[in-house]
Amino acid sequence: MTKAGGKPRKRVSANVYVFAALALSSFSLLLFSTRSFVINIQDTGLSIFSGIRGAIHTVSSTVSDTLLAAHELLALRDEYDKLLERVTQYEYLERSSTEIRAENNRLREQLGFSQNLSYKHIPAEVSGHDPDNIFSAFVINKGKMHGIENNMPVIAFQGGMQALVGKVVQTGQVESLVMPLYDQRCFVSARLAHERYDGIVEGQGMPAYPLLMRSITKRARDDVKTGDIVVSSGMGGVYPDSIIIGRVSKIIFLEYETSIELELESAIDFSRLEYVFVIKEKNE
Repeated sequence: MTKAGGKPRKRVSANVYVFAALALSSFSLLLFSTRSFVINIQDTGLSIFSGIRGAIHTVSSTVSDTLLAAHELLALRDEYDKLLERVTQYEYLERSSTEIRAENNRLREQLGFSQNLSYKHIPAEVSGHDPDNIFSAFVINKGKMHGIENNMPVIAFQGGMQALVGKVVQTGQVESLVMPLYDQRCFVSARLAHERYDGIVEGQGMPAYPLLMRSITKRARDDVKTGDIVVSSGMGGVYPDSIIIGRVSKIIFLEYETSIELELESAIDFSRLEYVFVIKEKNE
């Protein structure tokens, strides 16, 4: 009985285990087959894939925007360079136009002066300076073939007035050398335009230095004043009379001297001298 009764006890235990396993399997299948579980799995997968796709889209958009911005930056830089070059060209054209207008005005002014000049003359342009430095001289672009000869006086129109520049000291076929008033070798017979006192004007070697008028009688001391105009007197036969030389800037008087001296500011600004007129003779 005991032996026989023991065998059914073992069979019952095995059946319990089998039943438990089948129940667990059934529950698992039931759980996995429910709609809510499937939805949860689908939602989880969708969320994961959506996050990955969003990250990829963000990265690709950032890269695309960066490349587009870089391309636009290069295009803007190229356009900026072109505009800058165009502005530079416009500025150059504007400067050229302004310079041309100024040149035309100067030429028109010189032409008007030439037409009203009471001397037979040869217009010329300053083209350089004395290459040998023999004189504090400058070169004009007219010479013997134009009728220019040595010792012809040279005048210019500047500041609304005609004024003495110097004289021709050397002539070539197509160029001539002019010795200006400020040269130490240049001497001009001159007089005070209103007081009529005579003297000799000479230079001091540099355009920045004043001209000197010497040998003026001491009696002129009380009559001369700064600002008085000095003109050529016509004596000596080289320079015509009544051509403006400059204005009195300083009166030099010493008690023991028998004459007075004057410092003159030249009527010609030699640093701006461009056009001159070589005088041949006075018109009849």
